[in-house]
Amino acid sequence: MQLGEDYTEFMVSKIKGLTSVDPELLPRATKAFRSGSFSKVVQDITGFYVILEGFFMVENVRKAITIDEHVPDSLTTSMVDDVFYVLQSCLRRAISTSNISSVIAVLSGASSLLSNEFHEALQQKMREPNLGAKLFLGGVGVQKTGTEIATALNNMDVSSEYVLKLKHEIEEQCAEVFPAPADREKVKSCLSELGDMSSTFKQVLSAGLEQLVGTVTPRIRPLLDNVATISYELSEAEYADNEVNDPWVQRLLHAVETNVAWLQPLMTSNNYDSFVHLVIDFIVKRLEVIMMQKRFSQLGGLQLDRDARALVSHFSGMTQRTVRDKFARLTQMATILNLEKVSEILDFWGENSGPMTWRLTPAEVRRVLGLRVEFKPEAIAALKL
Repeated sequence: MQLGEDYTEFMVSKIKGLTSVDPELLPRATKAFRSGSFSKVVQDITGFYVILEGFFMVENVRKAITIDEHVPDSLTTSMVDDVFYVLQSCLRRAISTSNISSVIAVLSGASSLLSNEFHEALQQKMREPNLGAKLFLGGVGVQKTGTEIATALNNMDVSSEYVLKLKHEIEEQCAEVFPAPADREKVKSCLSELGDMSSTFKQVLSAGLEQLVGTVTPRIRPLLDNVATISYELSEAEYADNEVNDPWVQRLLHAVETNVAWLQPLMTSNNYDSFVHLVIDFIVKRLEVIMMQKRFSQLGGLQLDRDARALVSHFSGMTQRTVRDKFARLTQMATILNLEKVSEILDFWGENSGPMTWRLTPAEVRRVLGLRVEFKPEAIAALKL
């Protein structure tokens, strides 16, 4: 096929280079050659090639999915590398024909395989019923189930990266082989379809991670519910005692470690970070609700600040992404509850906020001020926020 394309280019340039004939003959001669018996044979061969390549690709991708297995020392199963290796080989071969229509045909076949059979195979594991019960059998994390779930999520994460790599590689190779703008446009629209698959896999991944978080959070919830029973109207003695006997933070963090951290070696760093951040979201939302229902002394505000710092410090060590912004509202509540008097809030508010971006609305600031035992409601109402 490639030789046929070269020969056609060669003949057409020869016809165009004829100077001793009537110029009006040239386009007719070119057209006659392009629709002649040689071109027809090339077209037939192209048709056969596309059928063969399509068959080869489908069968091998299905085979890769069927023989999928856990690979020792790998975070993904065999199917991910196998499927993308097959697609890469088929697309490289299609490009080597120098025939744009066969490239488009094989490309759309590859997209369709990824969006149907491979997409389905990626989700298979996460669709099992009672995944949560299997993950914590008798209250302890089950290594085998943990590995299976983590690997299924890793497959999704790595596949979304592989799709983009494949798209980039095909783009570069096509740019070399097909310089004509019209050909490039055709390839471009097919490749954007391929690129969309990356976002599809990411969506599947985030649904899978939320499902995993849903199996872990019920094991952390009782420790959060316990926070509701702890007093923040503290005397000097109680505050000092809390420094020695931490009322709840360490127990909560221990629960997070036992239920979350054991999955770290089984997951890609991207997945583990997302997983930890979803767990943090759950904890922070619950804590905000609980704290908004309490009463605080000034030392209680100081205690909340200490608790928030301990959480930030621990979670920062668990993930590579920043966690400070997740705790911003809680930290700002602690700042407000630490004030000497109501009017002091104005030193931090509006133009005086400096580098701090307030995450609490004016109404929430008033509500938090109202949690302080010593602050008078009329002083809070009189504030101009």
